[in-house]
Amino acid sequence: MKELSIDIRSVTAYRGGRRVLSGFSFQQEAGVHTAILGPNGSGKSTLLQLAACELYPVDMAESSLEVFGRRNWDVNLLRRRQGIISHDLQSHYLPGTRGLDVVLSGARASIGTWAHQEFSADEMSRAEVLMNELGLSGLRERRFGDLSTGEQRRFILARALFLDPELLLFDEPTSGLDLSAAFHYLKTLRRLMQREKTVLLVTHHVHEIPPEIGRVVHMKEGRIVADGPKETMLTAPLLSELFDVPLRVAAVEGWYQVFPGD
Repeated sequence: MKELSIDIRSVTAYRGGRRVLSGFSFQQEAGVHTAILGPNGSGKSTLLQLAACELYPVDMAESSLEVFGRRNWDVNLLRRRQGIISHDLQSHYLPGTRGLDVVLSGARASIGTWAHQEFSADEMSRAEVLMNELGLSGLRERRFGDLSTGEQRRFILARALFLDPELLLFDEPTSGLDLSAAFHYLKTLRRLMQREKTVLLVTHHVHEIPPEIGRVVHMKEGRIVADGPKETMLTAPLLSELFDVPLRVAAVEGWYQVFPGD
């Protein structure tokens, strides 16, 4: 078995006073690109928050949560190995934040930058390289609130990549993006996986799952109901059962799409 990036065993977790997960277990191997697929409210985002140590489970004797083999992390150290890209994170940035400062905030695992923070020449150079790679150089001085959703999402990705983490956590990666922006973003995501970044992606859209994803996990009502290779998980019977609606499935060059069934 490969090294485990994430090892969650028999945990119970609450969000907003509601129990979302109970006796829940999940393991993520390094180098295995995984998609967590399921309807809204199935617990996918809660799983991602546990993996990012943004949420902790109920302290119980039979439960454990380890990330990269450790139970306790300083977030600044963890972000050197793990990057997060989510709509929630994106929404926390003030509209007046410069694009450049969004990227630089990745160096300190902060939301935006602060007057007391100083950045080295190497850090400034790193920010410029990332913005150039993601087609953001011309937007470096633009206010975050004046950017399109797709441009904002790319700045959040640049922030996540700042410390060159080995594991990337994506929560609904193309949510709110138009077709062109979604395709551009997924192309970037594929390039990252081809560079040997391990990706854990949560979604309720089958079309968001790139060809490089090898494992698909089905979640429903706070439980894992199926787990296996993508080809065996993205079938009409299993997806129809997962989403409680008859579906048909089409596959083209490693991409999958669903259509209404009979």
